[in-house]
Amino acid sequence: MTTLDLSLALAVAPPQAAPGGGGSYTPFLFEIAAFAAIFYFIILRPQQKQRREHETSLKSLKKGDEIVTAGGIVGEVIHIRETSKEGGANRMDDRVTIKSGESRLVVERGRIARIVGTSSAAGTQPSS
Repeated sequence: MTTLDLSLALAVAPPQAAPGGGGSYTPFLFEIAAFAAIFYFIILRPQQKQRREHETSLKSLKKGDEIVTAGGIVGEVIHIRETSKEGGANRMDDRVTIKSGESRLVVERGRIARIVGTSSAAGTQPSS
């Protein structure tokens, strides 16, 4: 048998099943499930927790709190105007009036990046 006959016989012959059932997708599916679980517990779950904590702190915003907006403006809350009467409605659309320097600005509650100080802490800080 020549090499040409051997290569022709291998090309025409049906593929043999691998020993131990190698055609199964089970290991591949297990790897995908493990990757999805790792992705969920390392990335998605902490982000959801952080977002919930941020929304909770924004809902408890009150007059006198010092805040930083998403644009980087630092100011003190002087008035909060709620746009809806229902407490469970979208409260991120509420208008918050802040005082920054000698200016007063109106921003949406959802555009507040973080709360720097609360009104109780603002009253105890020494002024210079």
